[in-house]
Amino acid sequence: MTRAEFMEKIASLFATRGGRMYGGEAVTQREHALQGALLAERSGATSADIAAVLLHDVGHLLHNLGDDCADHGIDDRHEELGLRFLAKHLPPEVTEPVRLHVQAKRYLCAADPGYFGTLSPPSVLSLKLQGGPMTPAEVAAFEANPHHRAAVALRKRDDEAKVPNLPTPPFDHYRPHLEACFVG
Repeated sequence: MTRAEFMEKIASLFATRGGRMYGGEAVTQREHALQGALLAERSGATSADIAAVLLHDVGHLLHNLGDDCADHGIDDRHEELGLRFLAKHLPPEVTEPVRLHVQAKRYLCAADPGYFGTLSPPSVLSLKLQGGPMTPAEVAAFEANPHHRAAVALRKRDDEAKVPNLPTPPFDHYRPHLEACFVG
């Protein structure tokens, strides 16, 4: 897939499927992704970090399990779907935080005593389906991954990017960040 084809595929996913609701949250998938990218951009993050937060939930746009699959006890494993879709075209600086963002939630629940209390009800439900807080051995393994800090930063932006009607730049505003990361 060429750079132009890849960019068009992602733009098309956001245009055609981004209007789906983001689980039980009061924002759409598109709003959630754009809010996360805005938070990263405002913090001075790299193009890779902006691309990762923009695309961290692309796996939700790739499956047909419905917006409420967690309510039916289904973990959609969207982080793995997203990784498979992105890995051929984006570097590990983008794909690893995408792959690890669910683990980062589990990690923060184990490593930060106050973190669990900040989760929204839909995030608590998905946490249960995703394995709950990490064990001490899982925490050590997660911390050994060279991309764990980027995944935690992404996760925190993920948690904040759920504000109804928050104005954000459109998807095309972030295209240069995606294009800067494209590897083939």
